[in-house]
Amino acid sequence: MTSRARWAWLLVITALSLALAIGYGVWSFVQYQQRQDTPSSVSVESGAIDSAVPHVVFRNTAAGAGYGHVAAVPLENPSGPRQVTDAVCDRVYSAGGTNACLRTNAGIATTFEAAVYTADWQEERAWPLPGIPSRTRVSPDGTLVASTAFVTGHSYAPSGFSTATVIAKATGGDFGNLEDFTLIIDGSPIAPVDRNLWGVTFSSDDNTFYATAASGNKTWLVRGDLAKRTLTSILQTAECPSISPDGTRIAYKKNTVQGPSPHWNIAVLDLATNKETILSESRSVDDQVEWLNNTTLLYGLPRSGTVGDSDVWSLAAAANAAPTLFIEHAWSPSVVR
Repeated sequence: MTSRARWAWLLVITALSLALAIGYGVWSFVQYQQRQDTPSSVSVESGAIDSAVPHVVFRNTAAGAGYGHVAAVPLENPSGPRQVTDAVCDRVYSAGGTNACLRTNAGIATTFEAAVYTADWQEERAWPLPGIPSRTRVSPDGTLVASTAFVTGHSYAPSGFSTATVIAKATGGDFGNLEDFTLIIDGSPIAPVDRNLWGVTFSSDDNTFYATAASGNKTWLVRGDLAKRTLTSILQTAECPSISPDGTRIAYKKNTVQGPSPHWNIAVLDLATNKETILSESRSVDDQVEWLNNTTLLYGLPRSGTVGDSDVWSLAAAANAAPTLFIEHAWSPSVVR
């Protein structure tokens, strides 16, 4: 391919990426306005979220003035009235007194941002994202924030997407794009040109983390080392990991269907025995699951027949367990214990 042809392809790809971002922003804004103008379908209470009381933070997808805002319910009463904040987020996560928010600033010039909020939901700082918000996690002590954005594409299909994943310090500065870390697959360093990294989950030591690495049509669960800047494969065919509170198991979504249209089941890996258990949720779960406790998982699923709405479900991390509706009209759950 000539230099002129390469530049032409680069310009085409750049234009397509820009068009996708603008289209997504306009669509998001229209959906947001329509849902905002509809009467609320849930009970809402005023007042700040009490960070001392165990609760679940999530994106409120119920119609009404609080649509798209961060909300919370007590852990002991997830179906009760929710407290809605002023923060508007596509993705949210809370840990260690730090609240992470990925958001779309819709408009003709649509932009995307990551932001850090204090425990009482006062914004501390924000920085730009290179594409559509996808995943975020906070380390247990609240010092590190991970963000994943789609640079191109809108889903984790085997082809046609590119991601940018960065681990930042909550107080400022970052460790760079994970694509720049050394990727070690089956004991050997590799440097594929098409690598993608996404879906970070943090261990408790502020150095070890887990993530998804992908190249070609393969994905791996990898263990990351911030000090060494390495990513080492553990298991093939695993995406969007989430480590249990006690650090003994990792849950993730696993593509169990060959072909262009993936079907993601939830699976759990025991780190001590390396035994994988595929759970019995029959619906395809395109989410990074959250641990309610050491034995139960939470995840979001789109609400059938309603654009822009979703529910949070719970599922015991054991074979043959049945899913249960946990929070209606909610997305991106995060448990604050």
